[in-house]
Amino acid sequence: MTLQEYKERVERASNIVFFGGAGVSTESGIPDFRSVDGLYNQKYAYPPEVMLSADFFWAHTDEFFRFYFDKMIYTKAQPNAAHIKLAEWEKAGKLKAVVTQNIDGLHQKAGSKTVYELHGSVHRNKCVRCGKQFALDDMLKQAPSVPHCDCGGVIKPDVVLYGEGLPERTVTMAVDAIASADMLIVGGTSLAVYPAAGFIGYYNGNPDNLIVINKSVIHGFKNQLNGALGELL
Repeated sequence: MTLQEYKERVERASNIVFFGGAGVSTESGIPDFRSVDGLYNQKYAYPPEVMLSADFFWAHTDEFFRFYFDKMIYTKAQPNAAHIKLAEWEKAGKLKAVVTQNIDGLHQKAGSKTVYELHGSVHRNKCVRCGKQFALDDMLKQAPSVPHCDCGGVIKPDVVLYGEGLPERTVTMAVDAIASADMLIVGGTSLAVYPAAGFIGYYNGNPDNLIVINKSVIHGFKNQLNGALGELL
């Protein structure tokens, strides 16, 4: 598909859903996971997927938070052209929802209202003992130490760690949005993380309106546009 054909399809669509991954935020200065410079290609005492697991959080809480504050929090990151364009489409009534695997909150910062965060958000945090809620700024006041609530409990980020299930209500709303879309745009994801990547199977619209935008080739998708998300959106 050419860029012009893609733009024409977008113009005709009235119920677009965008499904995005880490590549959406790389232009905002947040590294992805699986590219050459991504998180999984950096060296640590433990593999990142181990350090970001629920078991590691409970067994090695100090090390978890040193890694978390160092590599998962980007306070200076700002929405890029992709985030901004998606928010504009929503305001215009063309885009109905953003389904994201990201935890950075940049879609909301750009102005998007209907955002289904499959893996949670660094901006929501909760005491594991009393359930009190905390903002990211509250967490950063104690970084890089383990953040504690006034009650003494550890404050856990509301992000889905390896070994944890996806939030059921968010999953239900994301699936419903994808199933009713007349165009599904998949952007900035390798489609390697399950079960989230399997959500595109719920799309029931015209197969020609299933569009994949990614920096690298994802085999098995006919309608693919390689390049910068901000420019293509």
